[in-house]
Amino acid sequence: MTDPQAIQPSALDQLPDRDPEETAEWQASLDAVAKAAGPHRAAYLMRRTLERAEGNGIALPKLLETDYVNTIPTAAEPSAPGDEEMERRITAWNRWNAAAMVTRGSKHGVGGHIATFASAAWLYETGFNHFFKGKEADGSGDQLYIQGHASPGIYARAFLDGRLTEQHLDNFRQEAGGDGLPSYPHPRRLPWLWEFPTVSMGLGPLSAIYQARFNRYLTNRGIKDVSASHVWAFLGDGEMDEPESTAALALASREGLDNLTFVINCNLQRLDGPVRANFKIVQELEAQFRGAGWNVVKSLWGSAWDELFQLDTTGALVRRLREVPDAQVQTYQTRGAAYIREDFFGKDPALAELAKLLSDDKILECFHLSRGGHEARKVFAAYKAAVEFKGAPTVILAQTVKGHTLGEGFASKNANHQMKKLSVDEFKAMRDLLELPISDSQFVDGVVPYGHPGADSPEVRYLQERRAALGGPAPARRTHALAPLPAPADKTFASFDKGSGTQNVATTMAFVRLVKDLVRDKETGRRWVPIVPDEARTFGMESLFPSLGIYSPKGQTYEPVDRDQLMYYKEAKNGQILNEGITEAGSMADFIAASTAYSTHGEAMIPFYIFYSMFGWQRTADQMWQLGDQLGRGFLVGATAGRTTLTGEGLQHADGHSPVIAATNPAALSYDPAFAYEIAAIVKDGLRRMYGEAAPGEDQNVFYYLTVYNEPMPQPAKPSAPGVEEGILKGLYRFNTAESAGVEVAAANAPRIQLLGSGTAIHWVLKAQRMLAEEWGVASDVWSATSWTELRRDALEADAALLRGEERQPYVRRALQGAEGPVLAVSDYMRQVPDQIAQWVEQDWSSLGADGFGISDTREAARRHFGVDAESIVVAALAQLARRGEVKATAVKEARERYGL
Repeated sequence: MTDPQAIQPSALDQLPDRDPEETAEWQASLDAVAKAAGPHRAAYLMRRTLERAEGNGIALPKLLETDYVNTIPTAAEPSAPGDEEMERRITAWNRWNAAAMVTRGSKHGVGGHIATFASAAWLYETGFNHFFKGKEADGSGDQLYIQGHASPGIYARAFLDGRLTEQHLDNFRQEAGGDGLPSYPHPRRLPWLWEFPTVSMGLGPLSAIYQARFNRYLTNRGIKDVSASHVWAFLGDGEMDEPESTAALALASREGLDNLTFVINCNLQRLDGPVRANFKIVQELEAQFRGAGWNVVKSLWGSAWDELFQLDTTGALVRRLREVPDAQVQTYQTRGAAYIREDFFGKDPALAELAKLLSDDKILECFHLSRGGHEARKVFAAYKAAVEFKGAPTVILAQTVKGHTLGEGFASKNANHQMKKLSVDEFKAMRDLLELPISDSQFVDGVVPYGHPGADSPEVRYLQERRAALGGPAPARRTHALAPLPAPADKTFASFDKGSGTQNVATTMAFVRLVKDLVRDKETGRRWVPIVPDEARTFGMESLFPSLGIYSPKGQTYEPVDRDQLMYYKEAKNGQILNEGITEAGSMADFIAASTAYSTHGEAMIPFYIFYSMFGWQRTADQMWQLGDQLGRGFLVGATAGRTTLTGEGLQHADGHSPVIAATNPAALSYDPAFAYEIAAIVKDGLRRMYGEAAPGEDQNVFYYLTVYNEPMPQPAKPSAPGVEEGILKGLYRFNTAESAGVEVAAANAPRIQLLGSGTAIHWVLKAQRMLAEEWGVASDVWSATSWTELRRDALEADAALLRGEERQPYVRRALQGAEGPVLAVSDYMRQVPDQIAQWVEQDWSSLGADGFGISDTREAARRHFGVDAESIVVAALAQLARRGEVKATAVKEARERYGL
């Protein structure tokens, strides 16, 4: 049977060989080396040759993996500035207080994590002492994405430099009293310290990439020069399994984001065991990042290994390090010298000979303690290489031991992520190891003390001097005293009040038209950030391409195929539109960066992100929680919304639930507008609240979610009745009555019903209003429910006020007060959406909605299937009135038969 590999054509076979004789000589040389010195030597020479070619700029495919050694040789390590012994003492205090804080909190059952910071302490401390720029530095300082489980170490450092007190530390994870510390980096809970929420794993690395990209966007568009800012993302090697962690690696390299550094703490453990038990996570990550075009720096081994590598004249040590799986490396961390001699060195005769030159103490020092991530000199060298590298982002793979310095009970144990405390004896052993001046007498009643060298101690002065030199404290979140943005001219919004006449306009198009007018505003137009994941033409946004341009750091290096058309595809270095391709997660990360620029950079930006509604909340809701935590502001727009409007797509592509999910997010103001003038009123008020003069007590740190539809319908004029504007914003107003709609009912005392509709459902309701009057003699008033969620929130606040002894009536009850007859609510979503307000409606309540999976068919057929079309509304209204004895029961049966229901 023919070997498949033998007939695979090589890429080189496609290229002409100008000198076959020379090629044969090179191949013969390689064969000779392999025969004389072995295949390992031949592989070594090939790797070094490829590295030389790469260094000389010769275009060759890159090596995806290098040896399991440090990228920066010891001889090439720069000398770190500062006082290394002083920094060791500072780090020791921070290690102690981080462990003490979590241990003391465990007495209250609140948990916490000790082992992560123990492994990563030097990764943070080296950055704080020498690299991380504060808010007073050039641009906006650096942006730090702190690994969530390392938060105790960050609190410990803030305690050392005087930003936190012992009381704060004692209230770790106990926030209800007001002086507590949140479990992880939560800007909404501790807004002066934390800038970026990161503990929902995978979102930190994704957001860091788009933050670095948005920094370039601000600079290239001339909004603010933040080219001096650097984005640092601290991640765990287990966290890299999250798909979001690596989702945007190619974007970072494609756009040359050398203002970005990932620091991956490779302690080889995830939450409950090894990250890659039978493999090597460092090598896997190196290949992944190198393949994506990143600069990779490995800092794996500490200085104790230098002697071993010098003794390795055959390369056997490097080969053995490449083949030992991670779980075995973890085992070496917990075993004695005899085991390591036999299992690690005993596998190769050359290594066995090398081991004879090593003492047991030397072996234990190397395998138990000496890691690249635990030595300031190694970390400094890696960081310096990262910030000096140009043309691509850098990832630092720093090997550490999870639970380092916490004692044998913690280090490299599978369960250490769940271990919340140290015993008194373990603390005393840790104290001795760290050489801290804490006496036994300070352990009162078995409670571990916090340690502090004193506010005027050399350690604290050094720490504060280093931070002052780097631009102030870090991490820190800045609250800028920004002047309110001037409101756009009223005529921009008022133009929608007159309606569209006989022209059919979908609310998606109405929103896009509004934005087109707003981005032309001389004062605030440049601050809009349109974000769309690929399908801009679906939403009618192609008209913005030539006028605003699509952002690209390279500009436009080609002639677009549609250049001769009016709405051609225009890319520009200062382009305003972020057209992301097919990535809702990336678009949300864009939105988060833009929506928080008011704090991160002191520049208020107005992002709107328009997307297929079913690919928003159901797909990226975790990022929307991240957005709320980070106090973002802007407009999310769920387009082609509703379960029955996106014809032919069906099942999961039909959104019948996004308002339900949006309602769960306290920072989201969710609206389902039916008409163009409602959209204009909501956007106008949103701009006022988030960017202008917020009313007393109004939280500016909110974002809006608007659902808009792709169903062209006539847009009516805004009713002139009083209270319409208030009703639009609060969530409900009477659009018309039977009388004002000109619907004639024969009987003077005809039965009456109140029909509530939201979004596109208002049109079925209006049709039902006519049918009820003309065919069944029933009068009905139609109400536009722009926000079921805001109505519910107002009612919940009213209930809470009553419990406090305050007299307050929910708006929905006030609006419907005196409305005659029962209430029937209709939306293009599951009934749970309108049912949010049922308990506060005094009238008899009933609702219709599109519950269940979506279905592929025409709009009319889909609405009949879900029972929300006009005919179904008529039958439901008659049934409700029949139960009250206001119409004959036979009318319901007759209607069903007439309409074929």
